[in-house]
Amino acid sequence: MLHISHLNKSYGQLPVLDIREFHLSQGLYWMKGPNGAGKSTFFKCISGTIPFKGDCQIDEVSIKEQPVEYRSKVSYCEAEPEFPEFLTQKDLIAFVAKARNASQKQIDHLQEVLGTVDYQTQPVGTYSSGMLKKTGLLLAFLGEPKLIVLDEPFTAIDHNSVDNLIQLVDEYRSESGTTFLVSSHIDSGHYHLSFDHVYKIENKEIKEA
Repeated sequence: MLHISHLNKSYGQLPVLDIREFHLSQGLYWMKGPNGAGKSTFFKCISGTIPFKGDCQIDEVSIKEQPVEYRSKVSYCEAEPEFPEFLTQKDLIAFVAKARNASQKQIDHLQEVLGTVDYQTQPVGTYSSGMLKKTGLLLAFLGEPKLIVLDEPFTAIDHNSVDNLIQLVDEYRSESGTTFLVSSHIDSGHYHLSFDHVYKIENKEIKEA
């Protein structure tokens, strides 16, 4: 499903990642690691939001050779999403939905499950951290991504929203076969998610946890 080869990322003279080979089949995966280990950098690389040396492929589609098609297959929600403050959630949804061919039925469903309907016409600059996170999560679930990457998805949202997010993960896995790669500082068992495997980033590499 996801295949990484010779992924190398540095910030200036500081090496952050050096991953020779890494492969994920379809499933639900947890990525562990302390702050500064490189989890977020890894997520940004495989989602196509920052440049790196090497290659990533999703279903044999290469980010280097077919960048547009690759990016259409992956969605990413940052730990602390940021959007232009003057835009509304409705504006953001319209933009992403058009790019990902998301239906109004899907939009309505996601807004209902995540509880964002009442805020959709307000500028995101007025949002709490929790509503910003819900907006980022909603955008990540739009369309039919093969891989959804969620960086600390359970932070900033209330317990009910955590349960609803888990519901969405289960729904997308069972109905669409979507693969999820999730990071969290809190033990995975706390969220009643059955991960297929747990990995960690250590010494710039991905290892068994």
